[in-house]
Amino acid sequence: MIAGRDGTATRVLRTENSEGSPFMYVMEPREQLRLMEELEDAGEDLLAIYHSHTRSVAYPSRTDVDLAFYSEPLYVIVSLADRQSPDIRAFTIRRNAADGEQIAEHQIESE
Repeated sequence: MIAGRDGTATRVLRTENSEGSPFMYVMEPREQLRLMEELEDAGEDLLAIYHSHTRSVAYPSRTDVDLAFYSEPLYVIVSLADRQSPDIRAFTIRRNAADGEQIAEHQIESE
């Protein structure tokens, strides 16, 4: 997860994949709750949730959409299909929106 204030990223909170799989990522629920409480206690916002696609493009999969429980943070996907040139893209995902309206891409700004 990527935490921040006023829309600016301040830190990255890493977690383990409880699935232990290169094809499916699941954050252990107690760890997720702990991190969300840590963000709140620090006065930070959850700006983004990131994960990698090891063999596919940096675009939300059907599973990514189905598991997108937060509508506000960005979902950042890093494609490692070409390990020499990773592709990083960011999206808002609204899983309950109509088909064709669930995914919107956003430009990633860096300094």
